[in-house]
Amino acid sequence: MTVTLVRPEKVYHRYTVYMADTTIKVDPAVRDRLQELARDRGLSMRDLLTELAGATPTKEELAARYAETKAYVEEHFLGRPYTEEDEKAGEELWAAVTSGRIGEVQ
Repeated sequence: MTVTLVRPEKVYHRYTVYMADTTIKVDPAVRDRLQELARDRGLSMRDLLTELAGATPTKEELAARYAETKAYVEEHFLGRPYTEEDEKAGEELWAAVTSGRIGEVQ
């Protein structure tokens, strides 16, 4: 299926003064998937990609989030530094929760 966009020249010109267009080359299957996701959400593909980019944290943002969460847990729940043993116990608990064997973890 081919989709042809018709842009009124006057509107398009005013829009492009403020926005730069960039072409992203992806496999047709990826393009079709993005288009389907955009349609399901009632968005243009441009808006979908904007939403995805805004909602996806960088490595630095994830590291900052981890540090903030760790500090919060230490202050409000543990009252001591968060250790590797705490992390291992948390991972084991999460694995038990997701596998449905929550009663087996102590």
